[in-house]
Amino acid sequence: MFQRKLVSRLVDRLTESRKFIQIVVGPRQTGKTTAAVQALERLNLPHRFVGADDITLVSAEWLRSEWEQARALAKPDGAILVVDEIQKVPQWSSVVKLLWDEDSRNRIALKVVLTGSSSLLLQKGLAESLLGRFEVLYSPHWCYSECREAFGYTLDDFLLFGGYPGAAALIKDENRWARYVGQSIIEPTISQDILMMEEVRKPALLRSLFLLGAAYSAQELSFTKLLGQLQDTGNTVTLAHYLELLGKANMLTGLQNYSGNRIRIRKSSPRFMVYDTSLLTYADGTNRRHLLDNPTERGRLVESAVGAYLLARGKEEGFEVYWWRERDKEVDFVIKRGGKLTAIEVKSGRVKGVGGSLEFKKLYPETLSLIVGTANRKLENFLLGEIPLFL
Repeated sequence: MFQRKLVSRLVDRLTESRKFIQIVVGPRQTGKTTAAVQALERLNLPHRFVGADDITLVSAEWLRSEWEQARALAKPDGAILVVDEIQKVPQWSSVVKLLWDEDSRNRIALKVVLTGSSSLLLQKGLAESLLGRFEVLYSPHWCYSECREAFGYTLDDFLLFGGYPGAAALIKDENRWARYVGQSIIEPTISQDILMMEEVRKPALLRSLFLLGAAYSAQELSFTKLLGQLQDTGNTVTLAHYLELLGKANMLTGLQNYSGNRIRIRKSSPRFMVYDTSLLTYADGTNRRHLLDNPTERGRLVESAVGAYLLARGKEEGFEVYWWRERDKEVDFVIKRGGKLTAIEVKSGRVKGVGGSLEFKKLYPETLSLIVGTANRKLENFLLGEIPLFL
């Protein structure tokens, strides 16, 4: 069975002495549970794997009982406890903090792995109780190299259907694929990961924002114009908040126009960007093949694939993703890590202004300029991770 690099990273951390709780977090249906199981199979240690899927059974008492059973396995040489979907346990972070600290005081060699699909709930819990006690391993959408190796995807397959492994078996039947993405990924993410833990007064507006924003992926759209298209009585502050929630749920974000001035960054209109091209494909509706056949639409699909790739790597490697435009000069993506900047233009078939990278480099002379989609830097090589992002 195919194993992601995430599995090896988790194995490496679990072979170290007990230091931190390992938190495996990422979008729904990206293989977090599978990665944890595969890591356990590679380790010669006693372990206990429990899932918190049955919300009628899980509780603080349930978690303590499972933890006690894992503690018994840890004597004398250590053991591993994996709790899947930890965010479904009420007050989970406070309970985990109490139990972990008890083990630390009593020198119990129990290593702990927690997985969760709701990054919103996990972030809230980690900030409240577990500071200094955990490390995060991010499970992003599957990248092109993984989909090619595991499922035999072509580049066009990846552009159109994205990186959800569970949907790979359905791509020959696009209607069935779309139902799976909508019912098993998008709706649970919105209804269970966002609406159940955040006060969202207009759930229909949030859903409409996702669908419209995903359909406009790789395009700039002001919140004022967006409200007009949504035909809702909401306001721009509400939309900005809902977009932030969708971003934390790894669905849709708004890239800001880069500026050395932080105030200008915050005030700019967002360039919508999906975290996986399947979300753009789904939001587009029927006759999805035109996204590949029409040069303009293919251009948006290509730029969205590049944007999703950068967003995923940014989470793992600690860099920020922007775009840039001044008048008719535009750069598709600007990435920033520390004092390093890289301007990335994507040759994708869309008609755009030229010379954006040159103009940007005049303002920020130390910038590395990359043009993706040329003979020297092919899109396929870029998405395979073969082109360095920074000097």
